Amino acid sequence: MEALPQSAARRTPPRQRRKPLMKSSSTPAAAADERLVVEHAGLRRRLASMLYESLLLMGVLALVFLVPWLILGVAFELAPPGWLAWIHVIAALGLYFIWYWRRGGQTLAMQTWRLRIVEAHSGRPATLSQCLLRYLVAWPSVLCFGAGLLWALIDRERQFLHDRLAGTCIVLLPGKTGMPK
Repeated sequence: MEALPQSAARRTPPRQRRKPLMKSSSTPAAAADERLVVEHAGLRRRLASMLYESLLLMGVLALVFLVPWLILGVAFELAPPGWLAWIHVIAALGLYFIWYWRRGGQTLAMQTWRLRIVEAHSGRPATLSQCLLRYLVAWPSVLCFGAGLLWALIDRERQFLHDRLAGTCIVLLPGKTGMPK
């Protein structure tokens, strides 16, 4: 068997260095003042995570929305008005997202894609008010034909509009190489 010349051999690209999540510091007080350095997650990865999240949310909504409404309809023969159904969906999804974002900065889909929501300026976990604002602003952002998502195409840091307004960003966590950003 003939060996291939060095130039024809398949080369793997050099491993990209990732920015550390936190700068090292000599004293704890100085470490608290330093800003975290993070790598923003790529647009494709965030959109893939959103698609996966939508599949997972079907199960969440089946549990917290359909089951109670079926029980009301079958057992008590009640048919609540449609606006109440929308309030129930928005509240259930709000509890789901805000609880996960505050708990660890990640929903299940975000864990799969190694994404985390953090404060845009400090890299620290997002506050409750930031999570609530992000959730509320995401509804019109997505429902207006995805205008808030398209915003990422013109934003200098490729952030969604709801992240920009809430002061949050989605960062890529270190992990396996070879996956798209």
